[in-house]
Amino acid sequence: MGSGLMTQAAEPNDGTGRETPAPPESGSRPATGSARVPVPRPAESAVQHSPPQPPVRPGRATVPVPNQPPFPNHPPIPHQPPFPQQPAVPHQPQAPGPTTYQSGGGTAPQTPRKSRRLAAVLVAVFLLVALLGGGAAVQLTRDLPAATLTTGVAGTLKIPGSLPEMPWPARGSAELMVEGLGRIGGSGGARTEPIGSVAKVMTAYVILKNHPLEGDDEGPGLTVTAADVADYNSRIPSGQSLVRVEQGEKLTERDALEALMLPSANNIAHQLAVWDAGDLDGFLEKMNAAADELQMTDTEYTDPSGFLPSTTSTAADQVKLARAVLEFEVFADIVELRTAQIPVVGTIQNYNALLGVDGVFGIKTGSTDQAGGNLVFASRLKVGSRELVIVGAVFNQPGANTPEQLAAVNKEVRKLLAAVRRTVKEYQLLAAKPVGRVETAWGASTTVTPASPLKVVGWPGLSVKVETTTAGPGARVGAGQVVGEVQASGVRVPLRTDGATGEPSLWWRLTRTS
Repeated sequence: MGSGLMTQAAEPNDGTGRETPAPPESGSRPATGSARVPVPRPAESAVQHSPPQPPVRPGRATVPVPNQPPFPNHPPIPHQPPFPQQPAVPHQPQAPGPTTYQSGGGTAPQTPRKSRRLAAVLVAVFLLVALLGGGAAVQLTRDLPAATLTTGVAGTLKIPGSLPEMPWPARGSAELMVEGLGRIGGSGGARTEPIGSVAKVMTAYVILKNHPLEGDDEGPGLTVTAADVADYNSRIPSGQSLVRVEQGEKLTERDALEALMLPSANNIAHQLAVWDAGDLDGFLEKMNAAADELQMTDTEYTDPSGFLPSTTSTAADQVKLARAVLEFEVFADIVELRTAQIPVVGTIQNYNALLGVDGVFGIKTGSTDQAGGNLVFASRLKVGSRELVIVGAVFNQPGANTPEQLAAVNKEVRKLLAAVRRTVKEYQLLAAKPVGRVETAWGASTTVTPASPLKVVGWPGLSVKVETTTAGPGARVGAGQVVGEVQASGVRVPLRTDGATGEPSLWWRLTRTS
């Protein structure tokens, strides 16, 4: 027993050797394990002792037992006084050992300390909700603020490395660029020099600006006058490039442009100038005004054909013009022709011997004793899935005559084009590594990474403009969610989250201030 004191009574015996249960003693602890209820102790003389009764098992019906005679040879059981009041036993701490739930026998009982802690939490929540009242419901149903996205991608990135040395010509000047990418470089500086028939590119530009053609349009007609025939005859002694004309001949605008650009007819340049502006001086004003608009600061036109050495420019200025005039599709179609048919003379030939070589599709040759050999060129270049256009100019190449001068300039152009094709490739501009972070109002965050490396076409050392746009991550951010993109040189790569931000806690929702 828990009191540590026991009183043992003699065990009854029925004479057969079997023990019979002793009757319950007055004042003993109930067998049910329930809490003790204090009962007034009666006087000892008032206690009536009834003979002992056999115990009744719970759950069974009691069967009447007939009266039995007293056990033979068994003296009556003497009366036992009730147990005296036992002194309180001080609490003895139990040695640590496995409990029922620790050894797998069941769940742990709630200790008073845990119960008190749980009750305190429940009371606190109850009081908080009670204090907030309807405000708690409002807090819990408020929309969550959108997460913020920050990125560290610079607005301009440089392709690693440096541009290899280009084979610039030892004499004259040169300029080279790739449309959509930028300027590769040049040589000869801003030295102005005669450009010969390259001047006819500006003549065509002014004509197409004032009289645009679309598709297969032939354009308005030009009638050859007696003055046009006289101009043609006056140029023959000087050995200029010409196309024979006859009075009353009808040329369309397209016919005149083909005669201007393929066999480089000086007389047709003069005829177009007068047709457009009414006189030569008026047309020259238009040519120089167009040069100013294109920021060709080192260029001056004194005639529409370039025969005069006073018509001067630079390779860099003529590349600016070439890029502008190629915007006219009709012009690009014309300069790519090897031959064309016009009235009176019939078939005319293109002087540009590089057509179809190394992707060249234009633009204009030019040669004089003062200018040397000149070529403004355009070449197509395919890198991966991208179609690029190389635009360049090489001026003042040596030669004793026009064929030698043009052969010399063509050789320099091909060396430059070969170097460009070796250098212009696809390069990685931005790796698929974290470049930003998405953070929620409750402090959860995840990194942001490009879905794949950002690769662009260019050359080592090229600075590339990079644009970063965001799609708005929203309040809840999932793993792999697209939250923006980076783009450069027409290439776009999505920005994705590397993980999810999860949900805010109940406490944050209740106590948020924004």
